[in-house]
Amino acid sequence: MTPAGAHTLDGTGGVRVAAESHMVWEQARRIARDCVGQPLPVVPRSLADALGHTLAEPLTALTDLPPFDTSAMDGWAVAGPGPWLVGGAAVLAGDRSAPLRDHGTAVPIATGARLPTGATAVLRREHGEFDAESGTLHDRSTGPGAVAPGRDIRPRGQECRAGEALIPAGITVTPAVLGLAAAAGYDRLAVHRRPTVELLVLGDELLEAGLPRHGRVRDALGPMLPPWLRSCGADVIGRRRVADDLGLLREAVHNSPADVVVTTGSTAAGPVDFLHATLEEAGARLLVDSVAVRPGHPMLLAELPPTPDGRTRRLVGLPGNPLAAVAGTVTLAAPLLRHLGGHPDAEPRRMRAATELPGHPRDTRLLPVRRTHHEVAPLPFDGPAMLRGLAFADGLAVVPPGGVPAGATAEVLEVPGQ
Repeated sequence: MTPAGAHTLDGTGGVRVAAESHMVWEQARRIARDCVGQPLPVVPRSLADALGHTLAEPLTALTDLPPFDTSAMDGWAVAGPGPWLVGGAAVLAGDRSAPLRDHGTAVPIATGARLPTGATAVLRREHGEFDAESGTLHDRSTGPGAVAPGRDIRPRGQECRAGEALIPAGITVTPAVLGLAAAAGYDRLAVHRRPTVELLVLGDELLEAGLPRHGRVRDALGPMLPPWLRSCGADVIGRRRVADDLGLLREAVHNSPADVVVTTGSTAAGPVDFLHATLEEAGARLLVDSVAVRPGHPMLLAELPPTPDGRTRRLVGLPGNPLAAVAGTVTLAAPLLRHLGGHPDAEPRRMRAATELPGHPRDTRLLPVRRTHHEVAPLPFDGPAMLRGLAFADGLAVVPPGGVPAGATAEVLEVPGQ
């Protein structure tokens, strides 16, 4: 079945228009997500290189945590009830001390140190009184006179036992996950490879430095999109300016080594919009071509012909206007990249509208909003070429045709990079 507004291959490998209406926004996002099939292959990564990847296998404890009984406090490891005779050098973290063979004996111990065999509890330093002349330790705490067995000891296996499942596959590797993996004995993790992305910024009118002049404007998307694409799980391997020339664009798309080529501009039907012609000549299959969303409706998603080694590549065409490009990023690029990297769908987040969220008469609208407590309010400067409102936005409200009245709820998308 051909989606509304899509182009399809004709019998000669070219592209023909299937319909003039735009694809609905929800359908476009679903196609971007579902066209992936399986995530990218599993690769081993060192802990230092695994951050941001998705676990391809469950994380299972390789050891008990803690791996042995340890002291939870600075103080004395004691055997039995006091008072205690203190003897021996202090036990520090990383040391292995001699056993406490007799009740009524103690040894100084540091937090995190392995508990000596025979110790029954730890007396905190602030609760103990040591008589240096007699070598005797007394408990001066205000609680019960006897130190209860197990007090201030972290027992072996308190957090987990060897072989216990810690984290399921599909979880993003965060700094906390790295810490847990290291504690559980891992040096490397099995993760899904991050999709590589090359950004092609199209247009002769763009400047890379200085003030706008002579009818030319600064390129806002070149600096803005790479960190956003990385936040979607991509490894951005390059960013190039490509002039408004069919041959140059054809060569750039054909020679890109990236899993996903992201372009800005040239998605409409202007006199120098060569992206459709480039895809037609390449024999690409258009999956999404124009979406019923404002801003950003002239966005597209295409599957490029396989590489000589059989690898599938895709192209996301974003509009050239900055806020429209952001709409294209959250609509097509984000779900595509996240599923290529093995990331699961995020749970939809719905929030109450503090005031009316104005909508478009027919299309979905993605509106920059600011969060206030548990509500969201629209921001000004929300035109397709504007970034001022987006700079203060906590998210993009998904506003259905006609708008959202004050007090009703709307789905709020995370702004890439936040």
